[in-house]
Amino acid sequence: MSEQVFLLPDLGEGLAEAEIVQWRVAVGDVVTVDQTVVEVETAKAVVDVPCPYAGRVVALHGAEGEVRPVGQPLITVVADGGSEPVGHAVYREEERAGSGNVLIGYGTGHGGARRRRRARPVAHATASSVPAAAPVPAAVAPALAPAPVAALASSQPATALVISPIVRRLARERGVDLATVRGSGPGGVIRRADVEAAADVAISPVAAASPAEQSAAHVGLAPTGAGDQVIPLTGIRKAIADKLSRSRREIPEVTIWVDADATALLATRAAINAAYPDRPVSILALLARICLSGLRRYPQLNARVDTEGQRIVQSTGVHLGIAAQTDRGLLVPVLRDADRLTTMELAAELAVTTQAARAGELPPARLTGGTFTLNNYGVFGVDGSTPIINHPEAALLGVGRIVDKPWVVDGQLAVRKVTQLSLTFDHRVCDGGVAGGFLRHVADCVERPEALIAAV
Repeated sequence: MSEQVFLLPDLGEGLAEAEIVQWRVAVGDVVTVDQTVVEVETAKAVVDVPCPYAGRVVALHGAEGEVRPVGQPLITVVADGGSEPVGHAVYREEERAGSGNVLIGYGTGHGGARRRRRARPVAHATASSVPAAAPVPAAVAPALAPAPVAALASSQPATALVISPIVRRLARERGVDLATVRGSGPGGVIRRADVEAAADVAISPVAAASPAEQSAAHVGLAPTGAGDQVIPLTGIRKAIADKLSRSRREIPEVTIWVDADATALLATRAAINAAYPDRPVSILALLARICLSGLRRYPQLNARVDTEGQRIVQSTGVHLGIAAQTDRGLLVPVLRDADRLTTMELAAELAVTTQAARAGELPPARLTGGTFTLNNYGVFGVDGSTPIINHPEAALLGVGRIVDKPWVVDGQLAVRKVTQLSLTFDHRVCDGGVAGGFLRHVADCVERPEALIAAV
């Protein structure tokens, strides 16, 4: 019988783990090569993962909601005709060629290095079986035998039965003592759900603890109340928190802003869409075109700081990031080489990209590598902001809502469509003269779109 273990592939961009969102197959199902078997969420996106092997599924490693490290078993498949009972397989880690189609740009192969063949006994597997992340320690092996839990309790030392390093890490993060947790896995092995349940139960005792105990547990934080909702920082939310915190720690940022009369810009957009109704152009596309014009004139802002190399790296092309609010958090999909696109191509690419981002359909590679970000926070009905730079970029242009305001035109007071533009920049890459020149150029193009044509 030929048994093949598919490991969670390298999803690229430095991603070391992924959370299982939904299994698309169950133990006993027959799968074909490149059939999607699981949906996982990384710190960048939700991704469908296809299996490079064909056969009958005999084990799924990890339950929905569990975080799996890259390179650990994900699914075990036996070629048709195998008769070995589920869960009695002996896993063999051998070098096998995958189909290469897990993700666009990422392969299913597990690396070119040769591995020694070694056997690893595994518990009776089900759809929520304990992950076989490493050779089973001798102290834990008895717990994996199909013996009654009561017998294990009387014959084994009173130590926590934990195999997954993810479970141990979660316990540390949630302040759960594993010695007090009763495992629900095979042989009493503690799983992620057990730690989460124990953490929820622990909320009330923390609230009832003395001020001194509360202070020791959460220095500087208010005590957790019995009715408080505890939301772990995981997935995209954790990635956002880490990136924004790093940006604030490392980048000496400055924000400048200016009000601009956008009446002519709105009229220009209306004229374009009237002339080309089948290829509509959005205000965001026009603002993107204006930013590209400004970066051509002030390339210092299309850069990043290499702190290790003690140098500033100016990018040749403009990889434009567009901040997009989604149900999963704030994402910044990137338009590669946006400076090579026409205004209508920009509009079309923006529409497709933002829609895919909100649907969670963008691969991780499309969410990194930007050199400058455009953030239209005006869609939330606010006038201005001091946004945090999308690390490791050097600048970000923010656009507020466009509203009717009194404005002086040719010495006369008039009602005009006014917006606030803000530029947050890394003061290490340039001084105020460059930043102010860029923002003034953007504002001039908003107020007089013909200036954009003259600048091309």
